[in-house]
Amino acid sequence: MKKKKFQFTYTVAEDSSALAAEDAALLQQARKTTRRAYAPYSRFSVACAAKLANGRTVVGSNQENASYPVGICAERALLATVGTQYSDEPILTLAVAYHSHTGNSNRPISPCGMCRQALSEYEKRTGSPIRLLLSGMEGPVYIIDTIKDLLPLAFGNDDLGIRG
Repeated sequence: MKKKKFQFTYTVAEDSSALAAEDAALLQQARKTTRRAYAPYSRFSVACAAKLANGRTVVGSNQENASYPVGICAERALLATVGTQYSDEPILTLAVAYHSHTGNSNRPISPCGMCRQALSEYEKRTGSPIRLLLSGMEGPVYIIDTIKDLLPLAFGNDDLGIRG
């Protein structure tokens, strides 16, 4: 047997003022979009904004439901919109922000496992890495070069014996 180790490198910006203007604007759009979230149960509003290769920006927010499994996370809501309106258009950068109505919103959060899987599939489908900006409503911003860093052993079409 052989032990292996997985590591990745990411950048930490002290706050959004340390970002390039385009990244700061995208993150601000994600933060603003948290107001569109429907989160009456968790009181945890999540939103994202994506800069596409064609120059367009698309947003998404979490949409909860009293029947909890029916809800959808911001990242997958965004992917559904991008996939429908701009089929196979690469996402260059995805900014994710949240507003906790019951606590602080001052540290980065990361996409859940289901969203990581969906983002991984979209990244592979378009053949283009998705750069992530992860933050709260204030505070530090994590910059991650590709979703592969967050889901290194992703399940995909190769596992199903399908070449894509």
